[in-house]
Amino acid sequence: MATAETLAPVTTEEPVTSVGLFDLTRQRDRLGARIEARIDDVLRHGQFILGPEVVELEEKLAAFAEAHHAIGVSSGRDALTMALMALGVQPGDAVFVPGFTFSASAAAVAPLGAVPVFVDVDEDTFNMDPDALKAAIAAVKAEGRLNAKVVMPVDLYGLPADYDRISAIAAENGMRVLADAAQSFGAIMGNRRVGTLAPITATSFYPTKPLGCYGDGGAILTEDEALSEEIKMIRTHGRQGSGDEAMRIGMTARLDTIQAAVLLIKLEAFAAELDRREQMAALYTELLAGDFATPVVPAGMRSAWALYTIRVPNRDQVRERLAEMGVGTGLFYRVPLHKHPAFKQWAPDGLSLPVSERLADEVLSLPIHGDIEGREVRFVVDCLRKAVG
Repeated sequence: MATAETLAPVTTEEPVTSVGLFDLTRQRDRLGARIEARIDDVLRHGQFILGPEVVELEEKLAAFAEAHHAIGVSSGRDALTMALMALGVQPGDAVFVPGFTFSASAAAVAPLGAVPVFVDVDEDTFNMDPDALKAAIAAVKAEGRLNAKVVMPVDLYGLPADYDRISAIAAENGMRVLADAAQSFGAIMGNRRVGTLAPITATSFYPTKPLGCYGDGGAILTEDEALSEEIKMIRTHGRQGSGDEAMRIGMTARLDTIQAAVLLIKLEAFAAELDRREQMAALYTELLAGDFATPVVPAGMRSAWALYTIRVPNRDQVRERLAEMGVGTGLFYRVPLHKHPAFKQWAPDGLSLPVSERLADEVLSLPIHGDIEGREVRFVVDCLRKAVG
């Protein structure tokens, strides 16, 4: 099993001349032979759909998150839609989502005929603002057109949302909470891990996520036995038992066995990789503090550091200069959800989410991954100072 000390050997012979936003090649060098051996096992037994590796992975994901149930599914986006289906979301329901996140968070609501209601985010954490949530729920109830059904906070960049306050607000309004943890598997709030912070949690195993497979994949975690059984039915066409009858409308949304095999090996190294991400995030913050708006992690929380994101004036110009110096960066996200053409029908005229709109013009994600070295972080910071200066 990998340790934090052996994740990425430091090679000081050659100077750093470029750093990519993501780099999976070093992880591949560390784990590739073992991953290939597990894939070969799948090729030999031939159970490519819901094979034994899927069951093994589900057990180990649940154990890692200290959750009662984990169900492997086809993608993080499908995980969200399936979780909403299990919660009984239907046409006429309102699902409250943050305005500053990836488009899948809102798009997952649409196939059910429900309406995404956009909520502004907190200036410091970039996650759903509980006060803005209160106001949005009150507005929906006052209008009387939609049924306030589910709150779906997103753990942006790997940091858990304020589930204590959000859950209390949801309970006061007779609503359920679904955690969009596509970026935060492995994160912690207090003494609880992501996967147990809400009654049901959806996560993604897209290759660049902190725990990623070699294609699309995801999981749903829950403490609720009934929800777990619903999800298992939904992922296989709504069938149960012998499969002769569809008990409900379902999907084709299974995690394939080869991806489970990949994730089983990666999960063994995951804790060490999370430690490395946290160490390198701390180094970034130390080097940038005082001159840049660095990420805020509230007391008692641990981020999974899917992305290390700062705020920079003249962001696009700075990004171009960094690219010229060999530094890869990301814009997550350039457009707030209520400004997407696909979601125009759910954005009332004049809707303003000032924090989301401001962040969309300022955020810049810097390179971070489970094998990045301290000297590479220092190179990025040196280049950033030059780009801004």
